[in-house]
Amino acid sequence: MNNENILQNTIDFVKETLKEAEGGHDWFHIERVFHNALLIAKNESVDPFIVALGALLHDIADAKFHDGDENKGPQMAFEFLSKLGVSIEVIEHVQNIIRHISFKQTKDQLASPFSSKELEVVRDADRLDAIGAIGIARAFNYGGFKNRSLYDPEIKPNLQMSKEEYKNSKAPTINHFYEKLLLLKDMIHTETGKKMAEERHQFMIEFLKQFALETGIKLHY
Repeated sequence: MNNENILQNTIDFVKETLKEAEGGHDWFHIERVFHNALLIAKNESVDPFIVALGALLHDIADAKFHDGDENKGPQMAFEFLSKLGVSIEVIEHVQNIIRHISFKQTKDQLASPFSSKELEVVRDADRLDAIGAIGIARAFNYGGFKNRSLYDPEIKPNLQMSKEEYKNSKAPTINHFYEKLLLLKDMIHTETGKKMAEERHQFMIEFLKQFALETGIKLHY
C-alpha cells in the first residue's frame, strides 16, 4: 500500500473513531491540526509522511477521555498502522509523537526524553489549535463538557501545577488561559508556527480585556 492510500485509510479510521468525540477533540480538530502541520512542514526538514500520520493520530485516544490511560493512543496507532504494513520505524516515531505532544508532558519531570523535528511540527500545529479564536471556543466547550464555571474571582490561577494537579484540575475555564493558553506562544518551535501564534495570542489578549470589562473582574492579562 502506498503512502497516499495509507493516509486516506488513516483519515477514514480517525473520522470513524472520533465521530462521537467531544467537540474540541473531534475530527475537525484533527483536520485543522493536520492542515497546519503540513503547512508548517513545508518550511522544515522533516518527513512529511510521519508528520501527516502523527497529526492524524495524535488524539486518537486522548488519555483524559480514557480514564487517564496514556498508553491507549500509542497502542491503537500501533495496531492500526501495523495492519496497513507501515514500517516499525515509522510506527514507533508516530507513537512517540502521540506520547510527547501533550502540554501536560511539559510538567512531567520523569517523562522519557524524546525529540524530533516531526514532533515539533505536529506539536506546534496542535498548540496553534489551542489558541486564538478556535482555542477560545475549544476551552469553553471543554469547560462546559466538564461542567466547570466560566470564572470565579475567588479561585486564582495556579501557575505551578504538577502534572497530576493539571490533569485533575476543576478550576474555572478562564483560569485555563493563564495556566496554559497564554503560555503556548513561547513554546512554539518552528518559525512558521511562531508567526501564526503571535496573531492568535494577541486575539486572546483582546478577548480577556473584553471579558474583564463585561464581568467587572480583574484579570492579569
